[in-house]
Amino acid sequence: MAAPDPYFPGNGDSRFRVHRYELELDYRPGPNRLEGSARISAIAGPAPLTELQLNLGDFRIGRIRVDGRTPHHTLRGGKLRVRPAKTLPAGSPFTVEVHYAGRPKPVGSPWGGLGWEELADGALVASQPVGAPSWYPCNDRPADKASYQISLTAPAAYQVVIGGRLLTRTTRAAATTWLYEQSAPTSSYLVGLVIGRYQAALLGDPGLSRVTQTGHFPAHLLAEFSRDFARQPQMMALYEELLGPYPFGEYTVVVVDEELDVPVEAQGLSLFGVNHVDGTRGAEHLIAHELAHQWFGNSVTVADWRHIWLNEGLAKYAEWLWSERSGARGTRELAAGAHRLLAAQPQDLTLADPGRKSMFDDRLYERGGLAVHAVRCALGDAAFFRMLREWAVLHRHGVVSTPMFTAHVDRFAPEPVDELFEAWLYGTRLPALPTAAA
Repeated sequence: MAAPDPYFPGNGDSRFRVHRYELELDYRPGPNRLEGSARISAIAGPAPLTELQLNLGDFRIGRIRVDGRTPHHTLRGGKLRVRPAKTLPAGSPFTVEVHYAGRPKPVGSPWGGLGWEELADGALVASQPVGAPSWYPCNDRPADKASYQISLTAPAAYQVVIGGRLLTRTTRAAATTWLYEQSAPTSSYLVGLVIGRYQAALLGDPGLSRVTQTGHFPAHLLAEFSRDFARQPQMMALYEELLGPYPFGEYTVVVVDEELDVPVEAQGLSLFGVNHVDGTRGAEHLIAHELAHQWFGNSVTVADWRHIWLNEGLAKYAEWLWSERSGARGTRELAAGAHRLLAAQPQDLTLADPGRKSMFDDRLYERGGLAVHAVRCALGDAAFFRMLREWAVLHRHGVVSTPMFTAHVDRFAPEPVDELFEAWLYGTRLPALPTAAA
């Protein structure tokens, strides 16, 4: 049985695993009211289950069933505890159905509200790391990845964008129901959606990639969006060359009609704010970074949040690789700049276990990128890029940890890399700027 996440021990239940969520939702933007039903198909762990826990925000529970029978349940403090009428045998499949309603609101966190956010005209979901319970009951731990089918009904004037493939769109009277399928294993925090009034446009060049790429944006930003995202197809082609095939069926970007502190990645979907679109490609590095997360973070997912540098460090380095390939600053120059930046900062962060308070510290991103650059310098380009691609392909749709990454790198290294990882991942003092072996 997996241990609870050390940073968020109250989230998730390791006594079972989910393999599919089917959500039917009805949302009214004006009063910000959500009615939902969730059908959760799961498998008990190695011990019989007399009780299970889901995470869910402050909703009114209408009905719960476990394998068709009414269980005892309580919902307090974001934890929905369910005691089935009959003990679930070890290793057995079971189904939980939850009907709920209320006004969704973000989950409080050290980084502000996470999850469902009501906008001036619509809503968005950005859940990393623990915001998913703001809108549906889930086993909220990154290692528990499942497929999703989501039906969402909203007023017909609104578009609904969810990560995955749009199966159907049905309008009756003044409401439209959008049905999406995400068949790839997905962590609960990576289920993203946007509800709003947007214009859509296809991105991409069939000669570069077969991946369908779509953009949604406020109509008044058409010219700026078209320029700022024009090179995303080339980014996709580069990452497919270096990291292997794009791991999902499609890729969608949405520019919401609000300012966002930072862009947010979800599975097959990235969200940007209007402040990230200026018509001068001023945020192109962020576009590259969010796309890279589809490989590092979304397909290859951390077992728990201690290992978040694997998401951010590898995405940061992929961002640098795009800069170099596009004719902007090269990886050596970017690494030197990151090193100078870190040298002027406090040196008290342990990359492989930064602690909950520091898991989104800017230093983690920069030091993570530098650690990857140090690996490249130690391996040499040929071995490094083989290593990087095999990491993404070997663990496609899987769950990983820092020890798994260091063992993987060791297979490609001409000399032992223990001291390199000890310094960059487990030490706090900033090592010297990495340089390629002569």
